[in-house]
Amino acid sequence: MEQETFLSGYCRCTDGSRMVAVVTENQTLVETDCNYPDCPYTTECCIAAGIRELCKT
Repeated sequence: MEQETFLSGYCRCTDGSRMVAVVTENQTLVETDCNYPDCPYTTECCIAAGIRELCKT
């Protein structure tokens, strides 16, 4: 079953607060409206950490 989750936090790419929609299915990432996992700040991004937690990776 697909699940849509909204995560918010500071985004270094936009230099501001950001809300990101994340779609997962069975804890597998289907879609996100940010540049995860290709963003250059993925390792230190709090939104990316939330995505990893949703996907348990």
